[in-house]
Amino acid sequence: MADGAIHTTPVLSAERVSKSFGAIPVLFSISFDLRAGEVHALIGENGAGKSTLMKVMSGFIPATSGTLRVDGEEVNLPPNGQAEDLGIVLIHQELNLAEQMTVEENIFLGREIVRNGVLNRREMTAQVQKMFSDVGLDISPKARISSLSIAQKQMVEIVKATSRNARVLIMDEPTAVLTEAETGVFFEQVAKLKKRGTAIMFVSHKLQEVKEISDRITILRDGQWIATKPADEFTLDAMAQMMVGRELSDLYPPIHEADVDAPRVLEVSNLTTKNVRGISFDLRAGEVLGFSGLIGSGRSEVFESICGLSEIESGTIKIDGAEVRFSSVAQARDAGVVYLTKDRKSKGLLMEQGMQKNMTLLALPKFVKNFMLDKGAEEKALARGVRRFDIRARDPNVKAGDLSGGNQQKLLLAKVMECNPRVVIIDEPTRGIDVGTKQQIYHFIAALAAEGMSVVVISSEMPEIIGICHRVFVMRDGRIMGSVTGDAINETEIVRFAAGLKEEVRDV
Repeated sequence: MADGAIHTTPVLSAERVSKSFGAIPVLFSISFDLRAGEVHALIGENGAGKSTLMKVMSGFIPATSGTLRVDGEEVNLPPNGQAEDLGIVLIHQELNLAEQMTVEENIFLGREIVRNGVLNRREMTAQVQKMFSDVGLDISPKARISSLSIAQKQMVEIVKATSRNARVLIMDEPTAVLTEAETGVFFEQVAKLKKRGTAIMFVSHKLQEVKEISDRITILRDGQWIATKPADEFTLDAMAQMMVGRELSDLYPPIHEADVDAPRVLEVSNLTTKNVRGISFDLRAGEVLGFSGLIGSGRSEVFESICGLSEIESGTIKIDGAEVRFSSVAQARDAGVVYLTKDRKSKGLLMEQGMQKNMTLLALPKFVKNFMLDKGAEEKALARGVRRFDIRARDPNVKAGDLSGGNQQKLLLAKVMECNPRVVIIDEPTRGIDVGTKQQIYHFIAALAAEGMSVVVISSEMPEIIGICHRVFVMRDGRIMGSVTGDAINETEIVRFAAGLKEEVRDV
């Protein structure tokens, strides 16, 4: 628990708040408060009600019943984010930045500095440079948002929110796409905000971070309050168990022994693209192959190029010994290779469409008969996916965007399985997912491999790379630095390769 002067009178509080969407209740009489100079974490499984409570307390949606108070006074928060005028700022998990505008234009959007009727760009640039200097961020204020990495965009979003002198800062998974170094910088900024008296609501699935940064922790489960205690009174195991209502002693499934004589399904030799070079590896049937390394090391770019999402400059790709070169996702799909993007919200699913349309879109040709969609077959596919991957939704017609993050990821898995793939590439399989759903995803991956599929797991989370993979390749600066297998799959070896302290000469 970080030090800070915590005031006893809440800056913002919810008292016995309930929320229903139509006839479906999602929050049951929840009380939660935020005090000046405090980080109060809110944790729970996907679907526990965290996002709904955040939106109620920031004015984005109204409560069905209950009371909100600011400085002890009952209030009706203005809708659609206008609570920012009261100093209540919500940093959404989905980044709220204008892609074609510059960094400084985004930060000052709606509150531009004007002198004599003209934008004072020099002053805005100077202020942004100082903000970035304070948090150790090396980004040009003139850079377009579209040119930044996801991690850089997240840091800009955080600076944008903190620049508004918020009294209450509500953060939804703020470190989900940050590197370890960027997370450290973020924590330093949070400490500064605490000293200024900012009340912070911190929502995250990274329990170690929650325990490190928080003063108090509240746990929700199925829309109900479970516990609120000082952070130092929780253990990580107790937090996880209270979130899911059961013990999680077997987070990672037993790894079946890989068959070293199994046929090579995928072979890549000297693959070079704009961002990676000289990539060589193979993948056998029934194997879970991990790709590790820092964000920006080129892991995703390797498999995006293999699946036809980006251009290959040189190198060869073989499926079952036959050379291939895919120019589209459809071609890769037809060859039995599917890719689950790490950005499920903007690239993996149609968020404004229902589960059924999302479920069948990638495998659409098999649902078309006589130039017409077979609605019955689509309904059966959705029922099959819901059952196989335990997708939990209020009703089968719910939009993908209204599902929790964990259920969105399960829907994405179910979607690609309709293509009957032989090679399944999963990029950041548990990003933004609670510990209970993580356990399910790990078991799904193990089951796919046990059925004979070949699985690639690209991940920034070292424990899951160690926990579920038969072999691991580690990348740095667009190159494979080395590979580890068996007992050598450990944090020390992976970090040495990722940091450039070790490199091996390999023959594939």
